[in-house]
Amino acid sequence: MAAVVLVPAYQGYATPIGLALVNVKESGRKQPDVRAMIQQADKLRSEGKYSDAVVIWRQLLALSEKLLGLKDPVISHSLNNLAWLLNAQGDYSAAEPLYRRALSIREKALGPEHPDVAKSLNNLAVFLLDLGRYSAAEPMLYRSLAIREKALGQDHPDVGDSLNNLAGLLDVLGKYSAAESLSRRALSIREKALGQYHPDVGDSLNNLAGILRGQGKYAEAQFFQRRSLKIYEKLYGQEHLSTATALNNLAGLLDLQGQGGAAETLYRRALGIREKALGP
Repeated sequence: MAAVVLVPAYQGYATPIGLALVNVKESGRKQPDVRAMIQQADKLRSEGKYSDAVVIWRQLLALSEKLLGLKDPVISHSLNNLAWLLNAQGDYSAAEPLYRRALSIREKALGPEHPDVAKSLNNLAVFLLDLGRYSAAEPMLYRSLAIREKALGQDHPDVGDSLNNLAGLLDVLGKYSAAESLSRRALSIREKALGQYHPDVGDSLNNLAGILRGQGKYAEAQFFQRRSLKIYEKLYGQEHLSTATALNNLAGLLDLQGQGGAAETLYRRALGIREKALGP
């Protein structure tokens, strides 16, 4: 089955951590150039240089703890970013306590029903999903969804994010009907809130296609997968890895429907994109 695209948990420069520390710096205290540090960390992350980015975020975490204290909710942004990077490097045992600490800080400082608490719940749940710890992730995803629906409304894009992740979990657990229902709702929310040609809409289309494929609904899955491919090609271009993923998923659907020749063409195109981007 096509892999479900989970919502990334990284939070870059335009976050309270950057604003708070820049404000402290501009208040007259002599501090490092926080703005430059965050921008550099984001650049390194985007280039896949996670180890170097970790060094900077550890420095930012230490600085924020020194200036703001250990319980300020702003600390959670540094914790989250550092956890994301460690997770990306496969250092799961180091990442998990940071995600949990970020959640604890937000719950105590902001209250259990604050949208930022929902964000931390989502981040930790996605991390646990990646490790196959589904029973631990499920209640967090349901709680994140409930908080967001109550605080932000039924049609907010963040609600779409929670629905998307929960649908992915239910699909893995074999609860296909429930997964399909949530995935369709996530797609509807994203289309209305973000427009037809948005990356999140492409991801929702890809996810729904995968869920339908798992139920043997190949023709309908193909329709959504082609829409996803069209969005990725328009937004990212013909040679992007997201385009390759959509091509590969579409090829699998065509193969299942007995269209081996067409499937092979798409498989070869997807392989060519990946070899070019990642190396042979």
